[in-house]
Formats: sequence, C-alpha cells, structure tokens
Amino acid sequence: MRWLDRLARRPAETPVAARMTEALEAARRGDHALALSIWEPLAHRGVARAQNNIGACFAAGLGVERDAEMAFRWLALAAGAGDPVGQRNLASLYFRGEGVEQDFRRAAELYRAAAETGDGPAQDMLSWMLLEGEVMVPDVGEARRWALAAADQGIASAMTRIGMLYHNALGVPRDPDEAVRWWRRAAMRGDAEGQAMLGAACHLGTGVPADAVDALVWLLRAQAGGSALAGRYLAPVRAELSAGDAAEAERRAAAPWPEAASS
Repeated sequence: MRWLDRLARRPAETPVAARMTEALEAARRGDHALALSIWEPLAHRGVARAQNNIGACFAAGLGVERDAEMAFRWLALAAGAGDPVGQRNLASLYFRGEGVEQDFRRAAELYRAAAETGDGPAQDMLSWMLLEGEVMVPDVGEARRWALAAADQGIASAMTRIGMLYHNALGVPRDPDEAVRWWRRAAMRGDAEGQAMLGAACHLGTGVPADAVDALVWLLRAQAGGSALAGRYLAPVRAELSAGDAAEAERRAAAPWPEAASS
C-alpha cells in the first residue's frame, strides 16, 4: 500500500478560494506575472473568475502583451460560464470592437445579463446606454432603475447620472435640491463629473446657496480628475473671488482627499 503512504505524505491542495485570493493580492501589488501563474491552471480547470482575470490581463496588457483576441477567448469562456464580471468585460470588447467585430446589441445583452446578477459597473453602463439611446432604444425609466441599483452599490458615476435626471426632469419632476444631493454623493466619492456639476450648482446657487469659494474648490477637483465641463465655469467663478479667497479655494482643493462619504 505504498501509494497510500505517498498520498498521506502529499501536501493538501490549497483550496481554490485561497489561491484566488493569493493571486488577487499579487495583482494588487502589481505582480501580474505571479497572479497569472496562479490563475492559469485554475482557468484550465474551468474556474470562470480566473478565466475572466486572464482575459482582463490580455485586454489591458498586464503581465502579458496586450492581445485583444486572446482577451476575447478567455472572456468568452468566463461569460459562457455565467461569471458576471466576465460578461461585463466581454460586453466591453463588443462595445469597442476589440478582438471581435463591434456589436452594440450583443454588448447590451451581456451588460444586462451581468446587471441582472447584481454587477454594479454593468448596471451603471446599461443605465448609460438606455439613457443615451445611441446604441439601443432609449428608456429613461429603465435607465433610472439601473442607475439607482448601481448607486446602491456605491458607483459614483451612477449617482451623477441620477442627479442629471433630476436636473433635467427626465422621468422625474425637476428637483434642484435632489440633483445637488446626488451630485454631492458622487463628488465625495471622487467622480469628476459629479464634482463639476456640484461646482456649477454652487456657482449658480441652484439647489444650494451660492458660494464661489466652494464652487472653485469643486471645479478645481473636477478639472484635476479630467472633467472637461469644469473648464467652462472656472473663469467666471474666479472672476467673483478676491485673490485671497481664490488662494483659499486652491488650498482646499489641493488638500488630501477625505474618506468617501457613505450617505
């Protein structure tokens, strides 16, 4: 019974969940080569999230040469196995036409499948597609429903979109106060467009008392985050401020970012 002796001496296999955690920690440290070496055997065994993660690395060029076709192959496996992150990432390839022919309808199907399982980023993207109406039939009510679902999971861009619905009276009564409340939630989570809209509201006194200093603080943060909208308001806001007030706003805007609000 020597084989029983060998089996008894063989180290127990590390559970899949533990290996996945080890790989994720390596990826967060920037060691994608180690992460991939852990994900690869798991992916070949059919672990869908490992398949997704390998596909995502090929899509972004993390630890491997960027290869959209390889990304598609791995993400298609993950999505086919029902992994919501794999569905969302595969949808992104279809949406952009990377590694596969561009297909907005297929992208929407995959985003919806992921959204229905509770994937927040997919809910956010589906909301945007339904609101924009450029690649699928617009539906403001559905767009709002999915934006609310994503916002409940802390997706800041969805919060900004809800604020815009109230600002523009899209599917809801116009409510400047409610718009500002949503923009503030998004802004506190670092969403540049939410910061820009909050800054504009502070400048115009819409839904919030006019305050040029606060306006400049939010607009500067939005600009630093890449918002093009912020640039439209910066000059008018600066024109309202003394040199001292502008300097105070710049100091506040450059201060270390506080913990994100939870409300």
